[in-house]
Amino acid sequence: MTNKYAETSILAFSLGSSTVFLKFVCVYIIGFQNISLTTWLFVCSIVGALFITGLYLTVKEKKYFEVAIRGGALGFAFGIGFHLTSSETFMFFGYYFMALTFFHFSEYFTTAVANPKSLTLASFLLDHSREYTMAAVASWVEFMIELYFFPGLKHIHLISIIGLMLVVFGEIVRKGSMFTAKSNFNHYVQYVRRPGHELVTNGVYSWCRHPSYVGWFYWSIGTQLILCNPLCLVAYTVVSWKFFNERIQEEEIYLLNFFGEDYVDYKKNVRTGLPFITGYQGHYS
Repeated sequence: MTNKYAETSILAFSLGSSTVFLKFVCVYIIGFQNISLTTWLFVCSIVGALFITGLYLTVKEKKYFEVAIRGGALGFAFGIGFHLTSSETFMFFGYYFMALTFFHFSEYFTTAVANPKSLTLASFLLDHSREYTMAAVASWVEFMIELYFFPGLKHIHLISIIGLMLVVFGEIVRKGSMFTAKSNFNHYVQYVRRPGHELVTNGVYSWCRHPSYVGWFYWSIGTQLILCNPLCLVAYTVVSWKFFNERIQEEEIYLLNFFGEDYVDYKKNVRTGLPFITGYQGHYS
């Protein structure tokens, strides 16, 4: 860990998710076997309240408290997801919730470690966009409606397991791109070349030109496979593909202007990594 922001975020996330370890101790060490999901959620609520109180009393500086409260809330939600996995009905929604909360925490933590100069509270991506929030809520609504009317649809374990594998793959590729690019990575398209901005072609960038988009694309599809959400699966795939197609077109115009022939040669040898997306095909000025 390279700075206090990274340390604060991972400590808060770990404390927030501490009910995961509490359950492990109670069940596997002490031997409590018949604790209901409702009881565990109640315990989580008590621990969460104590955690927030502890943060308020111990983290004095506002800038670190804002990081801690977000990291802690994500950890707390991660713990809730873990407890849901013990329910036959909500098992895969629990795995989905763990994947979602870990993604947002790891976006901040990875940025804090790999590229601290670009770090802000927005690096959690919790307020990424209105469309992103609406998409997440839509997936929850679809899951609950289909769970009520077509419960069998939510127990196709093979599909959910494939989704989990896709989520893990997406996380590895995206975080790999962030660690590889380091200060050259940014959550936003760069319109002006910053001092020290270099063209990265090693590591995961030798496999595809836009590994961070590849990771997010397959991660988002994987979340809907976990939930066995057919409608959102189609919607996420179409909308994500369209978004990244437009984003790559725009970004590569600037990359061509930044790096000229070096980027032209790179484009010739390395694909974008996303299906049926070739990137910008025009000329650079």
